[in-house]
Amino acid sequence: MSFFEVAVQVWPMLMKGLVVTVEVTVLSLAIAAVLGMTSCLMGMSAIKPVSWLSKFYVWIIRGTPFIVQLFIIYFGIPQFLSQMGFDIRFTSFQAAAATLALNAGAYMSEIFRGGVQAVDKGQMEAARSLGLPKSRSMVKIILPQALRISIPALGNQCIITLKDSSLAQTIALAEIVYMGKIFVGRTMQSFYTYLLIGVVYLVIITVLQVILARIERRMDHDK
Repeated sequence: MSFFEVAVQVWPMLMKGLVVTVEVTVLSLAIAAVLGMTSCLMGMSAIKPVSWLSKFYVWIIRGTPFIVQLFIIYFGIPQFLSQMGFDIRFTSFQAAAATLALNAGAYMSEIFRGGVQAVDKGQMEAARSLGLPKSRSMVKIILPQALRISIPALGNQCIITLKDSSLAQTIALAEIVYMGKIFVGRTMQSFYTYLLIGVVYLVIITVLQVILARIERRMDHDK
């Protein structure tokens, strides 16, 4: 089969898989942003147990492979709960979204922390000298600047999460790589199929990079 013939046959399947890829990525990033910011603020808390909890979470996630985390959530946790008398199962979509969110959230926590630390400490001192509470100073003054600083790293994390979503094919999530594997299993046309999948990823990530670059330029212009 020629590349054109393979493309015509596999394209509808890949587009269905791409929809799932986008859905799981967007959902997980939305959750990860909240989780990452929460973990960041917990990590900077003066309450030691709260700070330790955040650091433990980041340590666990950054110190273990994504694929292991995915298998623990999809296979391990349901088995563990069943031994305790709870019959709980996760769909492949739920497990993938949860794992991607937990994974990206840990890295976003460090990105946010770096952004906060990059803001001049004098601004917090100035806000406190004007009578603003520490929490309000953080929300109104420090965090907006930290988010601006963190934009490039956050954009990179979004791209990494999009690519990591392809590993969810190991738990039969019908994303783009899994759909490609199904087609390859039927036709044995692996080269053109995976080449086309690579091109799709390359196009999407290139578009994301262009959008992120424009956002960065706009924010630099607004300084």
